[in-house]
Amino acid sequence: MTAQADALFDLERYADAQKLLARRLAEDPADVAAWTLMARCQFRTDADAEALHSVDQALALAPESADATLLRGYVLRSLNRREESEQAARRTMALSPQWWGGYALTAELLCIPPRQERFQEGVGLAEEAVRLAPETVGPYMTLWKVAAVAGDRAAMDQVERHILRIDPTHSLALEQQTAKAANAPGVRAADAAELYAGALAAVPTSTSLTSGLDHATYRLLRGTRWLALICLLAAGAMVNLFPEEGEAPELPVPLGTRLWVLVVMAAIWAFGAARRYQRLRAGVQLNVRSVLRRGKWAKVVLAQAGLALLCGLLIAEVPWTERTVPQALFWTGLAPTLATMWFDRRKQI
Repeated sequence: MTAQADALFDLERYADAQKLLARRLAEDPADVAAWTLMARCQFRTDADAEALHSVDQALALAPESADATLLRGYVLRSLNRREESEQAARRTMALSPQWWGGYALTAELLCIPPRQERFQEGVGLAEEAVRLAPETVGPYMTLWKVAAVAGDRAAMDQVERHILRIDPTHSLALEQQTAKAANAPGVRAADAAELYAGALAAVPTSTSLTSGLDHATYRLLRGTRWLALICLLAAGAMVNLFPEEGEAPELPVPLGTRLWVLVVMAAIWAFGAARRYQRLRAGVQLNVRSVLRRGKWAKVVLAQAGLALLCGLLIAEVPWTERTVPQALFWTGLAPTLATMWFDRRKQI
């Protein structure tokens, strides 16, 4: 039953694991592994007081258990009993000097606020944890936290890259690295969306990556307004909506010219939107549709693009004999977009 509970714990089914462990401990109250695993389950479900009781039961049966001692240190830290937590972490180091766990917890206790008076000692312990387990993610996470407290961005970036070499699906490191790459200067919205979609394929439950993909998709949709405005300007230039004195061409515009502008508009959308959309990976294409269903501002952006394009088509394809109505259509297509374009980039989908 303890082994089954351990498997359930790995699946994050903590309540089911606790039920099995309760049955096991009713049969054999001296099962140290069951008490320790029970404490771990309770700690994961924020039942810190119950977790402390369970781990104390385990240590009463096996005072030399480094695993239980370290777990007690984490529980005490969660209860804000930092002095006792440090004592447990240092005892773990004494019980198992070749295990990185005690070094990592002690380093975090010494480096993370509000206690930072022994910061350099904590840095040394974090580095020692990495030395003891160079192919394990845990020590690097401690080193990352220490670098974050120190505000050392370069060190954080280096640690994240090392974590991903060990575990390419590590959630935090993948989120951080993907966000840095996607938000780097000059990165196009399509490229950012591809980066987030690729990361989500490895960590599909990440809310941070999902949010990043949504924002990159929104940026893609915002880009369609520029295509629509280019079409609107092309139509306005064809009709010469605001001619200087003596330069106004006769209306209506010849049919051949109107058809040529239509071809230009079609080419703009074919290469600027349709071709780009087809090149996107399937996950990004699906997210475009999802964002349009869910996002208020995404709908607004698409509606503005549609309005500008419609006005451009009406200006270009109707054989107007006067410029009054085309001018009104031009401002109808242009004004709503310009009114929001400067601030809606910061909006959520």
